Amino acid sequence: MERISPVWPTGAAESATSGSGSTAFVRLTNAEKVLYPATGTAGPTTKADVFGYYTAIAPYMLPHIAGRPVTRKRWPNGVDQPSFFEKDLAASAPDWLARRRIEHKSRYVTYPLIDTSVALAWIAQQAALEVHVPQWRFVGENPGPATRLVFDLDPGEGVSMPQLAQVARAVRDVLTDIGLTTFPLTSGSKGLHLYVPLAQPVSSSGAVTVAKKIATQLEQAMPELVTATMTRQLREGKVFVDWSQNSGSKTTVAPYSLRGRRAPTVAAPRTWEELDDPELRQLRFDEVLARVERDGDLLSGLDDVTIVEDRLSTYRSMRDPARTPEPVPAVKPEAGQNNSFVIQEHHATALHYDFRLERDGVLVSWAVPKNLPMEPSVNHLAVHTEDHPLEYGTFEGAIPKGEYGAGEVTIWDSGTYDTEKFIDPRDDSGESKGEVIVTLHGKRITGRYALIRTNGKQWLAHRMKDQRSPGSMPTGLTPMLPSTGSVAGLTADEWAFEGKWDGYRLILECDRGQLRALARSGRDVTGEFPALQRLAHELADHRVILDGEVVALDTKGLPSFSLLQNRTAGTETEFWAFDLLYLDGKSLLRNKYRDRRRLLDVLGAGTESMTVPEPLDGDGASALAHSHEHGWEGVIAKRLDSLYVPGRTQSWIKAKNWSSQEVVIGGWRQGKGGRSSGIGALLMGIPAEGGLRYAGRVGTGFTEKELATLKERLEPLHRKESPFSAPLSAIEAKDVQFVEPVLVAEVRYGDRTPGGILKHSSWRGLRTDKSVGDVELDLG
Repeated sequence: MERISPVWPTGAAESATSGSGSTAFVRLTNAEKVLYPATGTAGPTTKADVFGYYTAIAPYMLPHIAGRPVTRKRWPNGVDQPSFFEKDLAASAPDWLARRRIEHKSRYVTYPLIDTSVALAWIAQQAALEVHVPQWRFVGENPGPATRLVFDLDPGEGVSMPQLAQVARAVRDVLTDIGLTTFPLTSGSKGLHLYVPLAQPVSSSGAVTVAKKIATQLEQAMPELVTATMTRQLREGKVFVDWSQNSGSKTTVAPYSLRGRRAPTVAAPRTWEELDDPELRQLRFDEVLARVERDGDLLSGLDDVTIVEDRLSTYRSMRDPARTPEPVPAVKPEAGQNNSFVIQEHHATALHYDFRLERDGVLVSWAVPKNLPMEPSVNHLAVHTEDHPLEYGTFEGAIPKGEYGAGEVTIWDSGTYDTEKFIDPRDDSGESKGEVIVTLHGKRITGRYALIRTNGKQWLAHRMKDQRSPGSMPTGLTPMLPSTGSVAGLTADEWAFEGKWDGYRLILECDRGQLRALARSGRDVTGEFPALQRLAHELADHRVILDGEVVALDTKGLPSFSLLQNRTAGTETEFWAFDLLYLDGKSLLRNKYRDRRRLLDVLGAGTESMTVPEPLDGDGASALAHSHEHGWEGVIAKRLDSLYVPGRTQSWIKAKNWSSQEVVIGGWRQGKGGRSSGIGALLMGIPAEGGLRYAGRVGTGFTEKELATLKERLEPLHRKESPFSAPLSAIEAKDVQFVEPVLVAEVRYGDRTPGGILKHSSWRGLRTDKSVGDVELDLG
């Protein structure tokens, strides 16, 4: 078994500041202590593995235990040694841990509430392998009604897993008839658990009555297989449908909890289709982590009730998690680093931009119709909206029609920020002044911004004058990217037209003779292009940032991607520059393109090791015709007044003379005939939700050297499961060796089917300058 490291490599977990002012912090000790011995081919499972599991599973497990008193079953010396239940919270427990008291017959017992990931990390540090909770939640300080039912299907001696599944389906059918939904789990021990959410919570005694009635009904309908009686002597050859765990005084091992068995199995959510599998078995913790990574929480409809009023209450009240792909966390937010921001492009009723700053565990949010201003002379309206969860910082997707904020959401920019002032009123009454001053460090937007509240929800967004010292040179800039479109109707009075070159896009940072070359992905590729050092020598008296392409020319003097891809030590490369971003103490990012181009022409005229290709005369149609006549890849049109804004933009438009697509390699098929010892074809995919979307095969255009190199790189990436999101047909999957989807390539193709399959594909080469995250559908 592959070892799972703790989420915090230092062995510590840090989270929110508690009401008492202390910081929630857990340090992992005795990390290498073996809690589960080696079993079969799997190695031992250590305390570090348990810590890693509970911290990783926290986002999925917490909604199902939050707000409930937690009883722990601990194995401090491993599952080979005695265990004990622990209810009362020890005096040594950290003071930031939430807790509630319950009056028992002769005493009060203080239980912990595990509502945060750091609290779950504390559970792991205690070697509390099993987490047990009741089916009710606290309401304020007191036990509340049951929010769900549970049935524990306990197999008697001689009962098989298929028989258990048969009973589970029978329980489900009864519940379906009365309008209830049932979620199945393999218990991690011997049996199955069935959970049933209650839209209207009932008293625990009422829950027991309902559950017992259903169990008794099944006992009468299936007397040879089911018993609702607790007497153990009556369970042989039967399934005991345990209804009693719905009692307010009883607990059940929680969903996603580890079990204290010989192997590190888990109470794992399953699908009903899986229960039809005659080979159904209990799952290990590493398998469960892989499943949630792939499938998310299969119990997402079980515990959607908000437990506490917090800064996300308004957000939750406006969204139904069953109807929107947006994150709707059930647990209260935890404070983070207070230094991330995101700007999301939101195509709702009207296009606007959502500006969000991380603060106190949420994203403080504004809707900005015209985005943040790029110049200090312009102010933009910003409308304060509800706080969003931190998970929203990475959200992209389509909010369905009819839902709040319906429309497409994409990330326009993201990064970190420095806080100068943050007066954040929690209401929009206008009684207190709100003011935020931050310095943004993004890919597309940087600088110092102020947001000032003017009236109620209305704020003003203002770009402040750049405070950067004149001598500081930016590093790690992200290149500006063109959007695919038509250039035929574009005119020369507003647009400049350049060739689209068949090379590697590079950002060159030249700092007084020291050169650094960055690929589009941000990877440092300086060592891969030694010829660029000549340019560094020529620019030794300057501090310059250039944007351009490194190319290798064929015998016709045209850039050849194949020649560049398969270059040898003797292959000559050139740098063709098409933009100037910084020059001797002055950032040019906010200068218009026509002005940046004039400066680039002057710099290029005195630099032999750099080519500045001439722009094309005329309008877009003539530029495209010229490029086609000369065998170029295509044309780039650039607005003459455009600023340099990193990332995809409509201010640059690309039009290609042939269709090409970046793809991710998901597998390969053995060759035949002359290729019988190597690769015959590669299976391609485009990254999509849930994996790769299959895009067909490519089997032509390779050199023998490329085929040998590809096999050498792909063989170590072998995997059993397909990386494609949808099952391949038997024909497509025949004799395929699947691989980890990490290598990016580029192909040309003749046509694309409505289902996204590329037809008549031809290999162009690996794109080592690109990462999987760079690959997107290119309809140009």
